[in-house]
Amino acid sequence: MTSISINSIELLIEVLGTLAFALSGLIAGLRKRFDLVGICMVSGVTAFGGGTLRDVILDRRPFFWVENSYWLWGLIALCLIGSAFLKSKHIDFTEKAIQIPDALGLGLFAPLGTQIALIQHLDPIVAVLMGVFTAVFGGILRDIFCNEVPKAFSDHQPYAIIAFIGGWVYVILIHLGVTELLSSLTSFLSITIFRLVAINRNWQLPKWNAN
Repeated sequence: MTSISINSIELLIEVLGTLAFALSGLIAGLRKRFDLVGICMVSGVTAFGGGTLRDVILDRRPFFWVENSYWLWGLIALCLIGSAFLKSKHIDFTEKAIQIPDALGLGLFAPLGTQIALIQHLDPIVAVLMGVFTAVFGGILRDIFCNEVPKAFSDHQPYAIIAFIGGWVYVILIHLGVTELLSSLTSFLSITIFRLVAINRNWQLPKWNAN
């Protein structure tokens, strides 16, 4: 696969993942009854937080949203149009309304972060962790900005561990010679489906019980 096609796949995944996480941040801001500035801030850190942390650790400059300012205009437009539309429909912003786009973002960003790290010839375990950071950190910042304990740490549902497993799915497929597109798609589907099933069935990880 040519570098042009790899870059095209990376851009497409980044666009879709950013939109998914931005939407989850938008809904979280609406649930908290924030004003438009607050909604934009929460949506922004959710959409850009994980990718920014990844780029800081990997020393990639400029950050993807700094280099391409249309991300910022798109975020503002999403918050303006999305807020007006969702409020006009009088939608009940339940926790699941946040979790569904969040699951899509998780599935899109975990293989993306892993792919970017592998392109820099990093060790697979480092690449997978970069995928986890990319996929999880935005949601952590979203919860902090909403004055909540991050759900990734507190609700005991599999979240980061799903991104971790999905990252290894991507690494193994690439090692077996599967194309970037098919590897990314398989990783995305495995993460997203696993996460949605975990939400629907309320799967819980073992809890730490202090004596």
